[in-house]
Amino acid sequence: MLKSIEGNFDHPEVNQLLKNHFVELRGASPEGSAHVLDIPGLKVPSIKFWSLWEEDQLMGCGALKFLEKDHGEFKSIRVHDKFRGKGNGEKVIKHLIDEAKKLKIKRLSIETGAGKFFAPARKLFDNFGFKPCPPFAHYKEDVNSLYLTKLLDNS
Repeated sequence: MLKSIEGNFDHPEVNQLLKNHFVELRGASPEGSAHVLDIPGLKVPSIKFWSLWEEDQLMGCGALKFLEKDHGEFKSIRVHDKFRGKGNGEKVIKHLIDEAKKLKIKRLSIETGAGKFFAPARKLFDNFGFKPCPPFAHYKEDVNSLYLTKLLDNS
């Protein structure tokens, strides 16, 4: 059964997963086009973060940043290497969507990379009905970024 823990950045496994995520995404994105947040960047009041556990093993994590009262942005979605390729990315996205609905979010958006490295993430978001959109919040047009959004059915 999937267990969710909010805001446990100091857990050594969570801390390492986020560090790996940061390093990998910085390495995969051209300078000036990397929008991944480090741990201090995730600890701001406008962001809620969850780690997801299968039994006692860290499966993944994800965060939701409040942009406006009813508009949120996904941040730091990551599946632990040993859980990849098994549909666990979908579990993380489903969890974040459920949390967004509880928080009365009506629109979810995400910035992801436009390069080949980010193709699996783009496919995952497409499977959940996210559609391309113009840059939102602080983002600007960037050939290395793709912006996606989805309206939530909160009924």
